Amino acid sequence: MGSKELRNKFLKFFEERGHKIIPSASLIPENDSTTLFTGSGMQPLVPYLMGEPHSQGKRLVDIQKSFRAEDIEEVGDNRHTTFFEMMGNWSLGDYFKKEQLNWIFEFLVKEIQLDPKRLYVSVFRGNKEIGIEKDSKSVEIWKDIFKNYNIEANDIDFAEKNGMQDGRIFYYDETKNWWSRSGIPVNMPIGEIGGPDSEIFYDLGEDLKRHENSEYKDQPCHINCGCGRFIEIGNSVFIEFIRSEKRFDPLPQKNVDFGGGLERISMVLQGKNNIFETDLFINIIKKIEDLSGLKYADNMSAFEVIADHLRAATFIMGDDKGVMPSNIDQGYIVRRLIRRAIRYGRQLDIKKDLWIQEVSQVIIDDYKSVYPELFKNSKFIMNNLEKEEIKFGKTLEKGLKEFEKLFSHYKGDFKEFYLEVENLFNLYQTYGFPVELSIEEINKKRIQYGGVPISKDMEENFLNLFQEEIKKHQELSRTAAAGKFKGGLADTSEQTTKLHTACHLLLAALRKVLGNHVEQKGSNITAERLRFDFSHSEKLTNEQIKEIEEIVNKAIKNNLPITFEEMSLEDAKKQGASGVFESKYGEKVKVYTIGEKDNFFSKEICGGPHVKSIGNLGYFKIIKQESSGAGIRRVKAILE
Repeated sequence: MGSKELRNKFLKFFEERGHKIIPSASLIPENDSTTLFTGSGMQPLVPYLMGEPHSQGKRLVDIQKSFRAEDIEEVGDNRHTTFFEMMGNWSLGDYFKKEQLNWIFEFLVKEIQLDPKRLYVSVFRGNKEIGIEKDSKSVEIWKDIFKNYNIEANDIDFAEKNGMQDGRIFYYDETKNWWSRSGIPVNMPIGEIGGPDSEIFYDLGEDLKRHENSEYKDQPCHINCGCGRFIEIGNSVFIEFIRSEKRFDPLPQKNVDFGGGLERISMVLQGKNNIFETDLFINIIKKIEDLSGLKYADNMSAFEVIADHLRAATFIMGDDKGVMPSNIDQGYIVRRLIRRAIRYGRQLDIKKDLWIQEVSQVIIDDYKSVYPELFKNSKFIMNNLEKEEIKFGKTLEKGLKEFEKLFSHYKGDFKEFYLEVENLFNLYQTYGFPVELSIEEINKKRIQYGGVPISKDMEENFLNLFQEEIKKHQELSRTAAAGKFKGGLADTSEQTTKLHTACHLLLAALRKVLGNHVEQKGSNITAERLRFDFSHSEKLTNEQIKEIEEIVNKAIKNNLPITFEEMSLEDAKKQGASGVFESKYGEKVKVYTIGEKDNFFSKEICGGPHVKSIGNLGYFKIIKQESSGAGIRRVKAILE
């Protein structure tokens, strides 16, 4: 079964069970200070999981674009990716464990015909210290489900210590079977929601001898073992708690949040043991083979890094809130992905100029029917890839010159080369010169002077020291940036809400003064000030700034009415609303209008908080402007 058919079957299955199909939210979160990217399906739905009514009802289904930067270093093991698609179904205070577990098993076994004998599940062990009981209800439901398929389902505790023990249902602690945006319960801030979960694992087969050939061979094998025999393909989260000051209180409604990795389910459906051999990656891998003249089977790790990183970068830049490479926030991650792909391309000896554009074009062609924004924004993607490849080429050139200066006094005696970690860290920090390239260059010098390549142990020692140096730097950076807010709204306080509303006035004024090409490219709002990024290629003149301020303050002085209504996306477009048009399924959206309905000052699609009276905002003043990247300007403003 191809991935497109899997997508359609999942959406249809839950649509037939009363779920409304909703679109994937942007990869760039709106009004969420917890993360730089949308890393799960639940992030855009948090207000509704907490009780706010959703325009489409209590049962929803979607396939959410997701990105997790923390997995960058994991890519190259056949199963990890940074960008992924999460198939999700949702109950917002409607059905709960019995319906969810029965339906998802029915989908996996009857609808897409996975072998039930190869499915295993985990549940929450419970934790008396936080007052959460063992999830006996899920165990009871799972036993009945497996019984329907003539499978004996023994429930086993502490398999991580004692192995499988002929079990089918396994208990684990909160590090494995609890889900919230902030991880385990003790890390959840006050007001954060979460709950126990039940994961589904697929057995790739004992005959693969994965365990015996892995670093875990001396430990008992179980479904959460790291050996790779079992792979998690889905997780039903029961979001029913909210963290209070001293305990976990029940939410007003019990919710279901299911997430199933499209890539992983495609892998098992297509009889593969490797995500990168599925139809989602096969064309990308073939393009890299054509460019390098090498075979994937002989260079798997490098191919996987290139394929994953360029796919992720293409999706982030191709999002309707697209982010370009830079040295801060989301842009830094995009830059890191692209440069890491280029570096691995060097390992494969790809010599063709602008080759990363060719790989990206394959990705756009493969996905444009599902995500048309990639095709729509392809020029933006290609332009930024070209600039970044050229810029990184210059970085490498500078880095190599500095490397020669640092190591000019060495003549092959590199036994203790890793003591130079500080020098190489400075090279990395100042010039962006990757440490792996430093090691390559050191090896070349050793061979040049008749030495032998650095041993694996020596390289590992050096990389460990290098990581320690990076951690030191990160700690210093964290201290320096304490309290720095990354994007969206820092909170929902009155002053932050006022500044968020002022953003609507600012965008309308910018369009009136500069032209209709102006679009929002990001915002960062605290109780003290707003920061607003928008598309415009030239620095604002003093006269333009003054005119923008006058337009905003006139709207405030006139106390223009502010209203909102829910409508279809098509109606929002017809009414001239601005915003990121992401929906493909006719979802209703919130449209905020400032001014009279037929003679409005501002009309935007927005899900954030707003004041009820414009006249109470105060005096609007722009305090700074700067560039935020090619073709992007940034202004900072306050309300006095």
